Amino acid sequence: MKAIVSSQQAVEMVKSGMTLAVDGFVGYSVPEELLAALRERFEQNGNPRDLTVVYIAGHGDGKTRGMNRLAAEGLIKRTYSPHMGGLCPAIGQLAAENKIEAFMVPQGVSAHMMRAIAGQRIGVITTVGLGTFVDPRQEGGKMNEAARKSGDDYVELIEIKGVEHLLYRAFPIDICFLKASYADTDGNLSLEKEACQSGQLEMALATRNSGGIVVAEAGAIVQSGTLKPHNVTVAGHMVDYVVQAGPQHNHQSLYFDTFHPELCGDIRVPTNAAVTRAPLNERKIIGRRGALELRKGSLVNLGLGIPALVGDVANEEGLGESLTFTIESGILGGIPLGGTGIGGAVNPQAIYKHPDMFDAYDGGVLDLTCLGAAEIGPRGDVNVSRFGGRIVGPGGFINICQGAKKVCFCGTFVSGKMKLEIRDGRLNILEDGNGLKFVEKPEQITFSGPYAAARDKAVYYITERAVFKLTQEGLMLTEIAPGVDLEKHILAKMGFRPLISGDLKEMDSRIFRDELMGLA
Repeated sequence: MKAIVSSQQAVEMVKSGMTLAVDGFVGYSVPEELLAALRERFEQNGNPRDLTVVYIAGHGDGKTRGMNRLAAEGLIKRTYSPHMGGLCPAIGQLAAENKIEAFMVPQGVSAHMMRAIAGQRIGVITTVGLGTFVDPRQEGGKMNEAARKSGDDYVELIEIKGVEHLLYRAFPIDICFLKASYADTDGNLSLEKEACQSGQLEMALATRNSGGIVVAEAGAIVQSGTLKPHNVTVAGHMVDYVVQAGPQHNHQSLYFDTFHPELCGDIRVPTNAAVTRAPLNERKIIGRRGALELRKGSLVNLGLGIPALVGDVANEEGLGESLTFTIESGILGGIPLGGTGIGGAVNPQAIYKHPDMFDAYDGGVLDLTCLGAAEIGPRGDVNVSRFGGRIVGPGGFINICQGAKKVCFCGTFVSGKMKLEIRDGRLNILEDGNGLKFVEKPEQITFSGPYAAARDKAVYYITERAVFKLTQEGLMLTEIAPGVDLEKHILAKMGFRPLISGDLKEMDSRIFRDELMGLA
């Protein structure tokens, strides 16, 4: 029988200076019971201290849960992760204030790192991240001054058969926290009620093969022999201790509700066939122009916010069933959720393992991705990872846009309040925002324009008033909205002068009319 302990007993095993790995994806499979107990122990006696905390995907509710629970000065010395940003801003604040050493990597690299550690390999060797802030010729993934002063260079530029690669160095893990739907009394773990498989097996193996301690939090503990072998994701011999989650933390699906069987495939639920049409505004204009890049049968990944409107427009136009949407958490098909539900989908077709999905992404399985952009530079570089005093991180952005066949960066042309009039197939800008998004030098490079251009990748930058494409010489303006003045509304609102196509066109006037565009 496997040792079943309380969360308080489990966190006593975490010693100062240890490397702690924590599994989870946004609001899914997050070991909240253990994280809460660790924070409580620290507040009571000031221990443990100076932890290196590794997490494979950002998780949190943007307030107090997930990694936000560990945002106590002194508890953490260093983080190794792909995301802080909106999900765990409390950790991001510590990083911005240089109270922790913040090292960041692409999410696919962090997922594959667990496999490298488990297999006792030197690390992850990949082209993912070349030309971006994780490239040691730029920042080496060091997001703040504390990381730079640490003297630790965990990313190395190497050459294999004349091709540049990055080596992300592996490291041992002392203890890890996992979350499972069920654990039996032998310690076997089942994820059958989870909406995604976030890498529990890989993290358990990485910790076990480092000589570390594997602690699993379970929604329920059942008798040995009652779990179906096909449902056992982590075998009991890899697990040291099991903790029963309390009712306040035993949410098997989401932060904002209880168990949703339609997210893990237990049931299928009817979806509303009557699509609610979004109002015609600048966001929908961008979504409509992005939808013009869709092709039937495509496998598509959409980012949060404005990029997600590309999917809404596709559904509105009757194209939704001819496309397959995918999420880096491992989801294929279904209706993706937003907010703290991101990472799951209603009625998914398939649920891959998190690191397996990044194998597919890195290999080029995606036909199209639509992602956001905080800053865009003259070479076509894009920044989404550090801006305006915020440390956000890349998430899966680098893997996705570096691997996809076609990339569309979708967002408003400027930041700040705008007042627009959209009528009769034209866009009239009555009041314009003052914040520049097309800047001479982005604060950080999360997508490298020159790297993509050298590989002839199809890259577009879509706004409500203009469309640009990536060329070998840099950013080129190719389309302008009808009704918009080139000098006043575009060139005067950029920090640099782009190339201008000799065949500059007007954007499709259907985009600026309230009726359906007729894409089906």
